[in-house]
Amino acid sequence: MYDYIKGIVTRVTPEYITLEQGGVGWQIMTPNPYAFHRTEEIQQVFTYLHVREDMQWLLGFKSLEQRELFKKLITVSGIGPKGALAILASGIPSQVIGAIEREDETFLVKFPGVGKKTARQMILDLKGKLGDLFSEIEMPDTEATLLSMAENDALEEAILALQALGYSQRELTKVRTEMQKEELDTEGYMKLALRLLLKQK
Repeated sequence: MYDYIKGIVTRVTPEYITLEQGGVGWQIMTPNPYAFHRTEEIQQVFTYLHVREDMQWLLGFKSLEQRELFKKLITVSGIGPKGALAILASGIPSQVIGAIEREDETFLVKFPGVGKKTARQMILDLKGKLGDLFSEIEMPDTEATLLSMAENDALEEAILALQALGYSQRELTKVRTEMQKEELDTEGYMKLALRLLLKQK
């Protein structure tokens, strides 16, 4: 229904961004809201409308390739939109695709909500069907940006966003000490935490 929306990002929360376009504020759930920044510049968000009997979610992605990988992930039994967003939030979709192609269940079960059964289903359903995405997917680089908030606030926002993706307080406590050693913006803390979380399991 919607391919993309161009507008100004007016709000960034742990779970979604608000994109204002034509006087309408679109609430858009994204893998990592902090990959977007509040600015007066027009930004393009590739969208996907997920409809269930009891709800409608408008999901947004930085790139067309991200969205296409999301659409493939939610076709797997056991992976819903929230689980697919958590996988994409890692910032390393090429590693996810590589793990599927190698049948590496150990790597896939590191994501929230992905157990051995779901990992196996991902491999059965998607192996050999993601090659066209492998070389094309690019995630936003972590660039040094001016922080509009105190370092501690950025860390807390990253923790809240990770909880929204399904990571437990226990898991986040384990990586918090390492996160506190760095001075990053919220997106940077998100990427650092996700790297640490994927290593520890």
